[in-house]
Amino acid sequence: MVPAKTKSSASKHKHVADSGGGIADRLYRILVIVISIFTFVVIAYPLYFIIIASFSNSTMVNQGQVIFFPKGINFYGYEKIFADTRIWQGYLNTIIYTVFGTLLNLAVTIPAAYSLSRREFRARKIIMPLFVFTMYFSGGMIPTYLLFRDLQLLNTPWIMIINGAVSVYNLIITRTFFESSIPDELHEAALLDGCSHFRYLASVVTPLSKAVISVIALYYAVGHWNDFFNPLLYLNSDHLQPLQIVLRNILLSNQAFAGGAGSGAGAGAGSYAQQYADQIKFAVIIVSTVPLLIIYPFIQKYFEKGVMIGAVKG
Repeated sequence: MVPAKTKSSASKHKHVADSGGGIADRLYRILVIVISIFTFVVIAYPLYFIIIASFSNSTMVNQGQVIFFPKGINFYGYEKIFADTRIWQGYLNTIIYTVFGTLLNLAVTIPAAYSLSRREFRARKIIMPLFVFTMYFSGGMIPTYLLFRDLQLLNTPWIMIINGAVSVYNLIITRTFFESSIPDELHEAALLDGCSHFRYLASVVTPLSKAVISVIALYYAVGHWNDFFNPLLYLNSDHLQPLQIVLRNILLSNQAFAGGAGSGAGAGAGSYAQQYADQIKFAVIIVSTVPLLIIYPFIQKYFEKGVMIGAVKG
């Protein structure tokens, strides 16, 4: 029989241990909250600053007077951008390139990833290393340009849609998801019902893969939307230029005006023009990123699930 004193001592030690563990847990939660808030501020504040600077007085921005709230509010930068008819054509071109380019990316990536995820497909041991090889080595800019020239794709919308039809990184993500998250028993049951690979992919695998499809669709769409170098290299016609190139041209034209007006008797006009040229810079960033920021919340739930692919298996 355990003495009452021994029981009391053991209970006291347990209470002290529980109290110590509770304090450690609270300190850990507080530390996590502080780090999370700090990380959020570091990431979110630059975006917030660009927003308020885009309609604040540029002189006050350059002098460091605009920190948390806009000052000298005016919308000259946005008025200058949206008054240029080229921007609407650029928006239309970018939307076309992004939508059709992303659809082509998905139409190529998903079947390829499915094929490479099937263990009975023996050629995948040869094909997959070839895909990975292209991640580290490519033909180079000049051979690629000559190839597109020979295919007569230069200065056509197709160059913006077909170029980069497959991202090996996204292919690997999708293949890994199919291997680890789609049970083999589903395929066996589908075979018993006479289901072909095409029907199985369309009716079973694709509906169960909304998370990974949403993630890679977002990756592809952002890549097409922000594409700057390819149109600069392969497109010559102004009516084919995407939004990024149009915004660049607007920005350069205003900078050139500010620089030209800043010499000689026009020094005062130059400082005035430079002031609004700086404002246009911030407005250009907002105009080019807002559409993606609007779309992101609608696929956030899939994105959060998709980025955890491979983290937990079982």
